[in-house]
Amino acid sequence: MTGSPLFTPIHLGPFTLQNRLVLPPLTRSRSTQPGNIPNALMAEYYRQRSSAGLLITEGIQIEPRGQGYAWTPGIHSQEQIDGWKQVTDAVHLEDKPIFAQLWHVGRVSHTSLQPGGAAPVAPSALPATAVSVFIETGPALARWPNRPCRRP
Repeated sequence: MTGSPLFTPIHLGPFTLQNRLVLPPLTRSRSTQPGNIPNALMAEYYRQRSSAGLLITEGIQIEPRGQGYAWTPGIHSQEQIDGWKQVTDAVHLEDKPIFAQLWHVGRVSHTSLQPGGAAPVAPSALPATAVSVFIETGPALARWPNRPCRRP
C-alpha cells in the first residue's frame, strides 16, 4: 500500500502524527482494585499500540460518581494520577502522543458502582432504561427501581 494516505503523517494541533491510524477509546476494565488505578498491564497495552498515529485512552472517570463500568480507571486520586503517569511515560518512550478520554457516565451507571450504593448523579432525574453496563458480577441494567437519578 505504498503511497496510501493512511500511512502518511498528519498534523493535529501541535502534534505531527506518524500516520492516520487511530486507537479509539475501548473500555478494557483492567485497572487495579481497589481504587480503579491504572497499572503496568495498562501501560504495556498502550505502549504495544503506539505504532498508531493517534492513541485515545479508554474512558477515564473524573470522579467516583462518574464510573459506568467495573474496574475502569479514574483520574481523581493521586494513586490514579501516578498510574496514568506510568501509562503516558510508556507511550512517550515510544515518542508518541496519547490523549485521555475523560468521562462521567451520568445516569448510565449502576448503584453498585456508586459511592455508598447511591443513585447515579445525572443532569436529569430520568433513569436510563434498557442500557446494559458491566458490574463486578457481570452485565446489569443501568436502572434503579423507585430510585431516580440525583441532580448534582
